[in-house]
Amino acid sequence: MNQPWRTLTPGVRVVVRRRLGPDEELLYSDVLGDLLVVDDDGVLIETRRGSVHVPAQDIALAKIVPPAPVRRPRRD
Repeated sequence: MNQPWRTLTPGVRVVVRRRLGPDEELLYSDVLGDLLVVDDDGVLIETRRGSVHVPAQDIALAKIVPPAPVRRPRRD
């Protein structure tokens, strides 16, 4: 089975499309953030909301994305 996500290097920013369960309204969901771990179990990604583990069997695709833009301060 072709699993190109296994070649990704921790430390890069990625988006991973994961398959959702059959009871979910949508088929897929995206996880965006910094890649922390790649192993036989899947990937661990640090998102804005915390760490997210995506199991290997749920990964539909993954790719490197550009760094997040710098957030500008809010104007009052």
